Amino acid sequence: MPTSINTIKEKLDSHLGDTLTVVAQVGRKKVTRRRGVLKETFPAVFVVDLDQDQNNFKHVSYSYTDLLTKTITLKFDDGAENAQA
Repeated sequence: MPTSINTIKEKLDSHLGDTLTVVAQVGRKKVTRRRGVLKETFPAVFVVDLDQDQNNFKHVSYSYTDLLTKTITLKFDDGAENAQA
């Protein structure tokens, strides 16, 4: 398991343009699932372009610490689990 934000960013950089599902904890016993494409990575956050058929907004951004603290998980369509796998 990567222990640094730099390692997580490098792994996400290798998946740019890939389709993924973001599973996020939004509250007590509440989980949201959003499908989209990993669009960009920045030094502190990454951006996912969402599927417009299922969502009311175009983009969503998450920080690498969300992955590190397991607030969100990423499931890529190629079978790769998370950026930490």
